[in-house]
Amino acid sequence: MAAAFAAAGRQAEATCGSSNCFLVTGTQEGVGSEGSLIVDLSYRYIDQSRRLSGTREVAHVLTPKVDFETGMLVPDHHEEIRTQNTLVEADLAYGLSERLTLAASLPLINDRFHEHFDDADTPTPTFTNQDGSSGFGDIRLGARYAFVVKTKDILVGGLAVKLPTGSYRLLDSEGAINEPTIQPGTGSTDVIASLHYAHQVVPMRAEYFLAGSYRRNNENSLDYRFGDETVLNLGVDAGAGERVTWSVQVNGRRAARDAFLGGGVPSTGATTVNVTPGLRVKDGKDASVYAFVQVPVYEKVNETNLAPRYGLLLGVSKAF
Repeated sequence: MAAAFAAAGRQAEATCGSSNCFLVTGTQEGVGSEGSLIVDLSYRYIDQSRRLSGTREVAHVLTPKVDFETGMLVPDHHEEIRTQNTLVEADLAYGLSERLTLAASLPLINDRFHEHFDDADTPTPTFTNQDGSSGFGDIRLGARYAFVVKTKDILVGGLAVKLPTGSYRLLDSEGAINEPTIQPGTGSTDVIASLHYAHQVVPMRAEYFLAGSYRRNNENSLDYRFGDETVLNLGVDAGAGERVTWSVQVNGRRAARDAFLGGGVPSTGATTVNVTPGLRVKDGKDASVYAFVQVPVYEKVNETNLAPRYGLLLGVSKAF
C-alpha cells in the first residue's frame, strides 16, 4: 500500500512563467515502483489580461522595454493589453528504486500570443500582436527521493536543474531582441529544490498534502536574471467512486523582481494565491485523465502589470 501511495505523486511548477505552472496535478511528485515508467502529457492555458497596479485593477498598464542592444531600460514603453500563454508538456518519471525516481519535464510547445501598444511613451503609439513567440522551452532534469514511506504518510524531496534549451534571443517585429518574459526560454541554468508531504485518511478515502519548492535563477548571457521563485501548495484529494477522484487546493507563488545589468526591472515580480478545483478519472489500467481550473483569489504585482484571470490544465497519464 505504501508503494501505491508513493506513486500517486504530484507535479509542481514548470517553466511557463505564470499561473498554473505550479499547481499540484496528482502524477509527478511522488516516487514510482522500481522499473516503472510514468508518462504524462498535459495542456496548459493561461489568460493573462487582468490589468493591475499592485492589487488594484486599472485602465492602463505601462511597462518598460528591456533594450538589450543599448543596455538600457526604456520606462513606460509598452501599454500591455493581453498575453495568452499555452504550454504543451511531456513529463517522464522512471523508478530507479523503490525510493528513488528520475524525472524529466519537456516543454514541447511554449506559445505566447501577445497584444500591446508599442511606443506608448510617444504621441502615436502603435498596436501590435506580432511580438509573441512560440517554441520549445527549457527542459528540467531531476530526481525525487522518498525520505519517509509509511502506510499512511510519505515525504518526498526533489532536486532538479533547469537547462537553457529554449530560445531566449528571438526578435520582435522591429528586429530587436524580444522582451525576456515573452521568450520560450530564459537562457539560464537554474536549480529547483522541492518537498512534498501527503497523509492518507483511510476511512474517508482521502488524503491531504503540503508541497513547496524554491527555484534559484541565474543570470543569462544577456545580463538578465529572472527573480527567484517560491511556491507553496496545500490541498485535499478524495475518492468519488472507484475511478473518480476530486481535489481542492490552494496554490501560492511569490516571484521576486527580475534584474538587468544588476539593477531591478520595474513591473516584474508578483505574489499570487489561487484556488484550484480538479478532477481525475482512471480507466482501471494504470491510465488516467485529469482537469484543473485555477482561479486567482489574490494577485499583487510590482508597479503595474498584467495578471492571470484564470488557468486551465488538461492532461493524461499512463504507467508502464
